[in-house]
Amino acid sequence: MVSKNDVIVIGSGIGGLVAGAMLAYYGKKVVICESHTIPGGAAHCFSRQGFHFDSGPSFYCGLADQYSLNPLQKVLKILGESIETVVYDPLGHYHFPEGSLPVYGDETSYLEAVAKFTTQGAKELELFQDHLLRLYAGLKEVPPIALRADFWLIPILLGKYGLSLLKMLPSLGDIGGSVGQIMDKWVKDPWVRRLIDLECFLLSGLKADGTVAPEVAFMFGERSNSVIEYPIGGSAAIVDALVRGLERWGGQLRLNSHVEQILIESGKVVGVRLRGDEIINAPIVISNATIWDTYTKLLKPEDLPASFRESALATPAVESFMHLHLGIRADGLDACSANRVVQRRHGRACRCRRRWGRQRRRHPWLLHPGCSCPSSPVVGGQHRCNRQRRSRPCFNCALHRFLPLGHSRRCRRLIGRRRLPGSRTWERGGRVVQRRGLLPPSLGPCHR
Repeated sequence: MVSKNDVIVIGSGIGGLVAGAMLAYYGKKVVICESHTIPGGAAHCFSRQGFHFDSGPSFYCGLADQYSLNPLQKVLKILGESIETVVYDPLGHYHFPEGSLPVYGDETSYLEAVAKFTTQGAKELELFQDHLLRLYAGLKEVPPIALRADFWLIPILLGKYGLSLLKMLPSLGDIGGSVGQIMDKWVKDPWVRRLIDLECFLLSGLKADGTVAPEVAFMFGERSNSVIEYPIGGSAAIVDALVRGLERWGGQLRLNSHVEQILIESGKVVGVRLRGDEIINAPIVISNATIWDTYTKLLKPEDLPASFRESALATPAVESFMHLHLGIRADGLDACSANRVVQRRHGRACRCRRRWGRQRRRHPWLLHPGCSCPSSPVVGGQHRCNRQRRSRPCFNCALHRFLPLGHSRRCRRLIGRRRLPGSRTWERGGRVVQRRGLLPPSLGPCHR
């Protein structure tokens, strides 16, 4: 069987759904092929024994705020979709050996909380934040949705946002720099430097010296200028809205449609072959799979220039994350904030987050702790034992730090790294340190 489309998208993660829905909005005939039984990729939700778990992101800001610069909010607005959210503040608490810091979206409240740990450090942090907020003020006049990865970028920026670009000239060095460079300029206090490193790590997986400055500027800007919120229904609510937008504009989502191969003829993409040998033709294929899966499993080595392939596959991967999903009794936890980060003395952190969910016959908060740990090549039974061992800090150091009677509350416990049934690989992403490399380009040598 052969069917023809304008564009094929492999994978229905947030990126794949956004790409497919926007192309459908602009009149393209789009089909998204998803190997799993549900859409969403790493942002999916699942249920076990009446508990509903959310495996998606833990920090949302501006999803329902029409004045927010959140690109996802802009996409939903274009598609004619919206989601209902719950607004909350503080974002959560960072638990240091010295004490617990509430993380407020309001800049003044946040600085006042930091001042209780270090008065001088709070003054330095204010200067640091002001510097980043000036960068945010310049960047916000160029909407992220206007950015693109082809030669049209420069004409569009000069034609529509020329004045905004002039305003950004004083910040050009920061746009291409790291957070660490700005931190070195303003912050000397060791405790605040550790706090900034933690904020960067939670956002990018890297410390301040490896995190791009605009990323953190955007985070501080949105956190203080918009609202911190959580989508009712979890990450699945966002996925459902994107699927509705895709189908509203004529796009198609195909579940249980595992792509075996991207088809290349005479150096050009012509479509994909699904498991079961069904062929779908299209002159454009967008892969929402990882770099490594796309270039080692979906494409043959001879489909790409050797130098391009080797360079792309040399992209360093982030270390793995262990996720400990807990279904708990919620009695007495009304004052427990939504997100918790526990930093141990030797520098590792356990991140815990409470979810808005419910169980049959009662309506508890759900905890979703995640413990950062190095990748492990161990497999089989030994790997399961290793996961059990590595999950202990979440209980012994993190969970009991803020959750009364943590073990006795537990009703359901699931341990694992984020992986969807039927997916090709453990979840991982590119880890490129600022000023030390770039991620591979979005356009490969096989595009038309």
